[in-house]
Amino acid sequence: MRIVRESMPDERVAFGGGKVSSGCVEPGSCLGCRLCVNICPETALVFLEPDTMKVHAEKCIFCEICAEVCPMKILSIKGDEKMLEWKIFVPERRHKMKFFGNLEAEVISKGICSHCTACASICPVNGITAGDKPISFPEYIKYCVDCGACIRVCPRWDYKPKSGIGNYIEAFAGRSKRFSGQDGAMVTEVIATAFEIGAINAAVLVSRDEDWNTKVVTVTSVEQLKNEKLRGSKYSFADVMPAVKDAVLRYNSIAFVGTPCMITALRKMQENFKKFERVKLAIGIFCTENFYYHDLSKFLLEKKKVDIRNALKTNISKGKFIVNLKSGEVVSFSVKELDEIVPSGCKVCQDFSAVDSDISFGSSGSPDGFSTVIVRSEFAKKITDTIKERGSAELGQVNIEAVKKSCEYKVKIHPYSTK
Repeated sequence: MRIVRESMPDERVAFGGGKVSSGCVEPGSCLGCRLCVNICPETALVFLEPDTMKVHAEKCIFCEICAEVCPMKILSIKGDEKMLEWKIFVPERRHKMKFFGNLEAEVISKGICSHCTACASICPVNGITAGDKPISFPEYIKYCVDCGACIRVCPRWDYKPKSGIGNYIEAFAGRSKRFSGQDGAMVTEVIATAFEIGAINAAVLVSRDEDWNTKVVTVTSVEQLKNEKLRGSKYSFADVMPAVKDAVLRYNSIAFVGTPCMITALRKMQENFKKFERVKLAIGIFCTENFYYHDLSKFLLEKKKVDIRNALKTNISKGKFIVNLKSGEVVSFSVKELDEIVPSGCKVCQDFSAVDSDISFGSSGSPDGFSTVIVRSEFAKKITDTIKERGSAELGQVNIEAVKKSCEYKVKIHPYSTK
């Protein structure tokens, strides 16, 4: 940050001689949080109600405080291509309270929150908390800046369930020839290939600790993908979207792996905030349900006498929850037994195949040891075409009808009415 000194007037002339000194370089990513307005010592930035931000460039003293506090890093002191006035979208309130209060009333309190963590990622004051507990904002009445960004990215605001197999270009079964993992390790193969052909320069993935609790990591090389803890399903919530937000501020072409609700949240983020267009490859994972870690580990220990810390692999296949233990023992039971710990937000989700993804993966419809790969975008197809050309994966036919049946089953067990 530049220090303001007594010689600032002379520096202003040297800096630009009266040209535009400060402004917004990416107005399409403005949250409307007005943190810049609140902190500007010279009132060079103002908010004109109800929806306009304005910069009085002649008042700027080049302190750069606004650029420092901007959560999306879209304000600039240097450079010529900037806007001095731009519109922001302010969502409609349904209740006479701050926007997080509206989100709490319409989504969280109604039990339809998916725990995708999009709201936690976009909150300009980092007040919304996630982790291994329901979404909340302690003392939001005091600290929420009332920008409405949380509502703009929430996939459950005005919720209309998505379902079915969705649109796709091609579908096939695959097994990587160089990576091993759950099913065919094709998620790893696709990400590795994307790195190698320069399609991405970062990927946000879910790893785990020694206790099988989720841990989100951002990788930037194929070598990092060799970490075995990155592979396989964890079946408990992970704070992926905050890591995606951090990645888009650092890298220009990103992949991330997420559940269907996260993928749909990303699309809303991309619709509302241009910065998220840097996510080029949204990888969806077939999903029936997810769990809070503390609930799942407690259930396994108390009901099945299984300490999840001793697990080598967890998997859901053909209606069974399967735990492969280090001892060689395999514990298997009906997923229906987990109904008591299924979060309420999962009980209204009908999207099994991640219909909004660029490419989605799962085991349904493929032989044992293979991944089902559903390619939905041309960007993803360029990557899978490279895999085919290189022969880096063993390919086969997928039973698409089996995938459709899995999609239909999720709708059946998770009924939801929009009335």
